[in-house]
Amino acid sequence: MLGMWRGRRKLLVASLALLFIPALTWLYLSVGSFQVKPLPLSPLEAQSSMAVGRRGEQKSLELRVRAVEEENHALRRDLSRTPRSSPARHPNSDHHGNQTRNHSEEGTGDNEGQKSAAVVGNRSDCVQQPMVDKCETIHVAIVCAGYNASRDVVTLVKSVLFHRRNPLHFHFITDSIAQQILSSLFHTWMVPAVKVDFYDADELKSEVSWIPNKHYSGIYGLMKLVLTKTLPSDLQRVIVLDTDITFATDIAELWAVFHKFKGQQVLGLVENQSDWYLGNLWKNHRPWPALGRGFNTGVILLLLDRLRKLRWEQMWRLTAERELMSMLSTSLADQDIFNAVIKQNPFLIHQLPCFWNVQLSDHTRSEKCYKDVSDLKVIHWNSPKKLRVKNKHVEFFRNLYLTFLEYDGNLLRRELFGCPSEADHNSENLQKTLSQLDEDDPCYEFRRERFTVHRTHLYFLHYEYEPSTDNTDVTLVAQLSMDRKSVLQLDMTSAKKALVVPAFETLRYRLSYPKSKAELLSQLDMGTLFTFRYHVWTKGHAPTNFAKWRTATTPYRVQWEADFEPYVMVRRDSPEYDRRFVGFGWNKVAHIMELDAQEYDFVVLPNAYMIHMPHAPSFDITKFRSNKQYRVCLKTLKEEFQQNMSRRYGFAALKYMTAENNS
Repeated sequence: MLGMWRGRRKLLVASLALLFIPALTWLYLSVGSFQVKPLPLSPLEAQSSMAVGRRGEQKSLELRVRAVEEENHALRRDLSRTPRSSPARHPNSDHHGNQTRNHSEEGTGDNEGQKSAAVVGNRSDCVQQPMVDKCETIHVAIVCAGYNASRDVVTLVKSVLFHRRNPLHFHFITDSIAQQILSSLFHTWMVPAVKVDFYDADELKSEVSWIPNKHYSGIYGLMKLVLTKTLPSDLQRVIVLDTDITFATDIAELWAVFHKFKGQQVLGLVENQSDWYLGNLWKNHRPWPALGRGFNTGVILLLLDRLRKLRWEQMWRLTAERELMSMLSTSLADQDIFNAVIKQNPFLIHQLPCFWNVQLSDHTRSEKCYKDVSDLKVIHWNSPKKLRVKNKHVEFFRNLYLTFLEYDGNLLRRELFGCPSEADHNSENLQKTLSQLDEDDPCYEFRRERFTVHRTHLYFLHYEYEPSTDNTDVTLVAQLSMDRKSVLQLDMTSAKKALVVPAFETLRYRLSYPKSKAELLSQLDMGTLFTFRYHVWTKGHAPTNFAKWRTATTPYRVQWEADFEPYVMVRRDSPEYDRRFVGFGWNKVAHIMELDAQEYDFVVLPNAYMIHMPHAPSFDITKFRSNKQYRVCLKTLKEEFQQNMSRRYGFAALKYMTAENNS
């Protein structure tokens, strides 16, 4: 029963999280002076206004709710008079998520249809969205290259996974760096009902390298042009996204828009929300040709099968060659070429409501796309300034982005009810191991964590690595490399040695980092720096012998003592951390104890040092301080670890139990 309650409790927490973020954002936009009227971005959109009294926030909210309800009733009456049809399909069908559908639905493509759909402005909560089959797979294509883009795309993926209710198939067009990072990430993430395929961007460079491009995205910013050739030939439709996108709704709503494509419409795009293609941003500004304001390619709906029949490859190439004779290069990468093709062939475009791509670029008119939180579907950080872009409501958008940036991706490992996913052997083995644990054990969560496979994001920051010829490479876990003079002198390749890096700390959030040992000692004497945790947990680093380190010019040995937990450098084949100690408490202590038991020498480096910067208390240390059961479980695990040490090392491990009892 306790195990069942834990499962329900986690489901409840996840459900509350799903409700909390939209509720919080609704309050942010609804309360106060946030009253933006949705003005049209083009003649295709109609104005929508609502009279709201200003005698107080409560009265204002009541009037707004009443008006929205009346509008909903009117819209439902209109929709009930309109015949709609959508042929049924097998719920588990995944012919790349694309079956032929009826495209007779109203409100898209031609001017009359778009005018009638725009009567309600961008109030998406009033529009009855076509349903997507429960287990229909949604296909998403993303071009991603390099370390930075690989980091950004994770935030996008988390925002999509947070809201989704359908199986997903991601198609990543990547360079070798991004493929290594993302393949490792998804392999360790183990999200149910998510499939990932990679396509080598290097093989596509010759297709677009002949196009001069001034955009900061470089050659990779042109690769969306060749998706019809790159993606599987039986894939009929796909949503294409830039890496700087954040979703605020279920991506299935966007997938459902494919139902509305009519005739020869093959491209679903949102109108550009700046004056770029109008050519009036500055004197002598000469953009590529575009239809009206042009369209932004951060979010694209592609009907691949129809594009192939229209010979898309030949179409965009001929257009690009012709325009480059006078334009000489692209300024906005693939977007310029897409717009030039649409200008010449306007029948290709299906214009999406602007809330499907709220663009936070410089000179943006995106504020006219939304009135309240229900209008926000997709946020596009398409300025080189990214989160630093100027916008009236940028603080709200930034907080939404940071929510997903910091969101625990492990919480997204939830099954889709009623949609069986492909068997994952790693996941199955993990579940089998977990099933052998006693869920009634008060320390169950601790023991479970020992077997949890955590998401691994390789090379979170830009990393240039060239293997050394003498096999003496040393890397700290904290994403920085150390000088190797010490490594060669101490013969690390064959001896069992743990190099101790003396640790210091500051209570200041801003610090001029000392460039030398002499400068560090000066700051230590002035009280700017302190030896690490001297005022909280002296025993943790006392054996380092900081008094000796001040004058030391050569490495020196120190002896293990109880609760010693220095930062060390060891060979790759050294003992690993004991995975039972997660969160706060005893992870480094247990590791150092294991090294000592295996007769490692602790050698302090005389000219190396690290500095701990202040930060908010972690969630785990807060639990340690406030939760008695947490401390009880930690003590139990310590005793179990010491018993294991006794079994492995016999009499030699007696000193650890004695030292613990005396500490």
